[in-house]
Amino acid sequence: MAIHFSKKPGLVVYFTAGDPDLATTREMALAAIDNGADVIELGVPFSDPLADGPVIQRASERAVARGTRLSDVLGICKEIRTARPEAGIILFSYLNPVVRFGMEAFAKAAKDAGADGVLLTDMIVEEAGEYLRVMHENGLMPVFLAAPTSPDARLKAIAENSQGFVYAISRVGITGTQTELASDAQGLVERIRKFTKLPVALGFGVSTAEHVKAVGEFADAAVVGSAIVALIEKTDAADAPRAVGEFVKSLCGGVLTA
Repeated sequence: MAIHFSKKPGLVVYFTAGDPDLATTREMALAAIDNGADVIELGVPFSDPLADGPVIQRASERAVARGTRLSDVLGICKEIRTARPEAGIILFSYLNPVVRFGMEAFAKAAKDAGADGVLLTDMIVEEAGEYLRVMHENGLMPVFLAAPTSPDARLKAIAENSQGFVYAISRVGITGTQTELASDAQGLVERIRKFTKLPVALGFGVSTAEHVKAVGEFADAAVVGSAIVALIEKTDAADAPRAVGEFVKSLCGGVLTA
């Protein structure tokens, strides 16, 4: 099982669901897809998002304050899937909301909502037995994060247990925009490729068209999150779908069609 990227590099776009509100999240996701995003990551807002930088932390806090729940994110997922059947959709969450929902119930609900896969930021591959079982039973693709500090044995386990694509993080630490890509990003992607033929997507700090083009020199896809969320934060909700669509289109500038 693999996600299809229509161009080189493909583009994965992250949204914190419910920021600024659920209806706008749906419209922004559709605008992103229509302007070149291959995969939408729908972030489940969480009260203690430790792996995220201040931009996504604030978005999560706003969405939580609005009462956005996992069940709401599943509802938006279903609406996006109905409107854009060919798009890739990954549910992006911390483990806590999923455990509270119930792992089995979540997997079934995610499949029913049309999700292709799931990325749990704090689910480590060494403890993922039950998680992998319910993902496989429901035809969902588990995606794991691979860090530059991971030894080869761990990268091998991550690569062998991921489906859809492997998410390589360009540096250790929290999410956030950066002025340049981490110097060891290419090396990490090359190490991952020793263990899998799955596409490798690179995220954490990818925020400009130049970054996306640079990522395409060595990875299959770029993941853009904080730059999108920062744009949403400073844009009126009514104008956010248009602004997101234009930004995504700009990110795809100069990208080769596969």
